[in-house]
Amino acid sequence: MADLPSHARVVIIGGGAVGASTLYHLAKMGCSDAVLLEKNELTSGSTWHAAGNCPTFSGSWNMIKLQRYSAELFERLPGEVDYPMNYHRTGSIRLAQSDDRMAEFRHVAAMAGYQGLTYEVLGVNEVKDRYPHLELHDLKGGLWDPMDGDIDPAQLTQAYAKGARDLGAKVIRFCAVTGLSQLPSGEWRVETEKGSITAEKVVNAAGYRAAEIGRMVGREVPTVAMSHQYLVTEEIPELAALDHKIPLLRDPDDSYYLRQEGKGLILGPYEWQATPHWLDGMPDDFSFQLYPDDLDRLEWYIEQACARVPILGSVGVQRVINGPIPYTPDGNPLVGPAPGLTNFYEACVFSFGIAQSGGAGKTMAEWIVEGEPEWDLWVIDPRRYTDFATKRYTVDKAVELYQHEYAMHFPHEERPAGRPAKVSPLYEKLKAKGAVFGARGGWERAVWFAEPGADPETDLTFAREGNWYPAVEAECKAVAEAVGILDLPGFARFELKGPGVADWLDGLVAGALPKVGRVSLGYFCSARGGVVTEMTLTRFAEDHFWLISAAAGEWHDRDWLSRHLPEDAAFTMENITPRWSTLVLAGPRSREVLAQVTESDLSNGAFPWLSVQPIEIAQTRGIAIRVNYVGELGWELHLPTEAMAPVYDLLWQAGEAHGIRDYGMYAMDSLRLEKGYMAWKQDLASEYSPLMGSLDRFVKLDKAAFVGREALLKEKQEGSRERFVPLLVEAKSADAPFCAPVWKGERRVGLVTSGGYGHRIKCSIALAYVQTDLAREGEDLEVEIYGERCPARVATAPLFDPKNERLRA
Repeated sequence: MADLPSHARVVIIGGGAVGASTLYHLAKMGCSDAVLLEKNELTSGSTWHAAGNCPTFSGSWNMIKLQRYSAELFERLPGEVDYPMNYHRTGSIRLAQSDDRMAEFRHVAAMAGYQGLTYEVLGVNEVKDRYPHLELHDLKGGLWDPMDGDIDPAQLTQAYAKGARDLGAKVIRFCAVTGLSQLPSGEWRVETEKGSITAEKVVNAAGYRAAEIGRMVGREVPTVAMSHQYLVTEEIPELAALDHKIPLLRDPDDSYYLRQEGKGLILGPYEWQATPHWLDGMPDDFSFQLYPDDLDRLEWYIEQACARVPILGSVGVQRVINGPIPYTPDGNPLVGPAPGLTNFYEACVFSFGIAQSGGAGKTMAEWIVEGEPEWDLWVIDPRRYTDFATKRYTVDKAVELYQHEYAMHFPHEERPAGRPAKVSPLYEKLKAKGAVFGARGGWERAVWFAEPGADPETDLTFAREGNWYPAVEAECKAVAEAVGILDLPGFARFELKGPGVADWLDGLVAGALPKVGRVSLGYFCSARGGVVTEMTLTRFAEDHFWLISAAAGEWHDRDWLSRHLPEDAAFTMENITPRWSTLVLAGPRSREVLAQVTESDLSNGAFPWLSVQPIEIAQTRGIAIRVNYVGELGWELHLPTEAMAPVYDLLWQAGEAHGIRDYGMYAMDSLRLEKGYMAWKQDLASEYSPLMGSLDRFVKLDKAAFVGREALLKEKQEGSRERFVPLLVEAKSADAPFCAPVWKGERRVGLVTSGGYGHRIKCSIALAYVQTDLAREGEDLEVEIYGERCPARVATAPLFDPKNERLRA
């Protein structure tokens, strides 16, 4: 057993598949001065009892990347590290019992195809050909994933560990971490049962014990251990007679997986009676232990599976595995920098840790060694959850997620568990007016408004035909022809003021800073030139700014700014998010409405587009910005939170004679598509530079220096491989979903990042990155929408009001 060194570049806490993979990938990247600490034996947590399934399928573009990399790695890993493993690439079939499920399969197959995976959408008879033991009742078809299969989790972990050791990294078992403290140097002192070790960087890879490690550094990790059961049957004669393994089978509509184990089968349901554990505290040690069997809650799922695959019911149960699996509120793990901490990372809370271990280890190693990963993996970034992710919220969402593990994700589905977490002072008022809410960064925002007497439950469909559609159309009409009002709580706000702040900010932003009294968009890039974040830069004085960004990005942007603060800064930065909220007043009559409640001069000469001024409305002092996200005359009114309700009432009273109407996020999204306005972590991501995003006007390469400048200079000289363009799509009943492929003939040439219907221009719109040589107006392309290629034409942004005359009105 290795001795505990006094110092290491990286210490990893946790010896499951993910921790061992992180150690292996660090060593492969040349960081062999790394130590993995495990309180018991390797794999003693969730890894040892994991079923070991290895899907590449996911409804998320980037989770497919993560799992695809793992599957490719598993194929070559035994040879790389000279460690044999039981890895079976059997392929898998997912069954569909509805047309919507088949539509989902066609979209995921399209995403996978863009990444080089060859899924096949199967008809009912083709499903039977691949899986002869199947009964076909209620089936519409299926999906074939040829790379799916299973692997021995313990052998996989040992293979990672051997490969890491061979490259010089260390694994120290039976060495529990007892404390963590950060030194003035920024390094961490890691206290263990065997002494202390000083680490430049620490990775929390402690699985279902991640919260214990988090509390040692003051971090509440949003995780709960859920009980997941699967049963293993006795030998089945039909399988014993075969010389190969049958494909893995998943029935997402009945919520279970079924795969061959030896000459029997494993059945693993995700049942409605989802069961969290250890809510009052975790045992000191649960290594290699299981919960008692609880098969009663699986009875319905067992019956469904036996009816679908009768050979399952022909034999008895050999054993039952009922063990802890950690869940976050959305079921995705935490991989990346821990919020609010320096030199501390998380690679934990994996519900599917075996299948994701390879990609997670790669990503974690890239964060540590290179400062950022190859892929933009916001879907697993720990900073996506802010202070609303309490213990109760996490448990409620994890239970809901477990119940819906295989559920389809409809574009307008707003699941209710754990809500409301954060509400505007207008929440109850808008709810009484028919508002249907969705959670955005923990904040409740109205997404659409139901008419009086109408059903406020949003229809779940991939098509443009839900009960929300005519309501959204009417909301867009009001904004375009009269005036609309939108409650928009939760914007992240950072106030910077003091000597030197302008020069510092200029060294972070790719473009020019606004003049005093003006606003502009600022793009913050990584060293590689990718867009890290977008903020509205609001300048009140030479050395006084507000930076405003997405609600979901509050902790992400706080940490980005904090990481770049100079140690001797003479200026201050304050997160003022909780103190302010926002009302948006937009539409051709918005000036007439606002003029009735303020003495401020709202004329173009006194208050031009893209300017900012203080404003008084009744007893309230706030900030008015002549800008909005919908492309009409209007203002963002940034107000003290406690003033929101009275100001809203005054504006509503003033607007009634002008046809004022509430509008929600779905209408805002439709309107912003027509203007080509981009959404953070949707259209804007670190894998795309601002040049690729057609944001050239916000980049000043003649500036002396800013983060990412060298990379952008190189791209400018060599040319961008893709460009961001709007597409006018001849869509049928559905608009383009996120990550729908763009085709030119038989070539995939681009990817949709936003899609929807533009009610002002009466056309389906897709915003997409396409190959640069095709990013020219009038180019004929196709967008694949749920398996059907629809004609599309490249247009020029903005599609609506191209000269911005309405904004300047």
